[in-house]
Amino acid sequence: MKAREERIRNLGGLTLEMYRRSSFRDQLLIEQCREIVALEERLAELDSMLEAVASARRAPTTCECGAPVPWGSHFCANCGRPVGAQPVVACTGCGHPLPADASFCANCGRPVEADEAEAEAEADAAAVDETVLHSAEPQER
Repeated sequence: MKAREERIRNLGGLTLEMYRRSSFRDQLLIEQCREIVALEERLAELDSMLEAVASARRAPTTCECGAPVPWGSHFCANCGRPVGAQPVVACTGCGHPLPADASFCANCGRPVEADEAEAEAEADAAAVDETVLHSAEPQER
């Protein structure tokens, strides 16, 4: 913006001096005007980019419970509800959004399933315990 304002000021001074001397150089004026127009086009492009970023950051300002929700949050810090267009956590049975610490779905009552990785880790731990238990000698039991 400063560069644009400076060039416009310089163009006005240049035009005034050419008028005083009665010697206009059209090509010089055209060149200066083209530079100003190029700067204005770049400023318009930057403004549109800034507007796109600003509109992308507009998120729900409050949760259903009334608590403020900062931009980029996936859950409400007050009640644990998922926020945004698509819930981050949903019931596998009915798709109802779930709070982060929910054990059961409030809509259908189905228990919230653990992640597959956690389920596999629990299954592996149970298999190891059974192996240790059966491999022990009868006196040690």
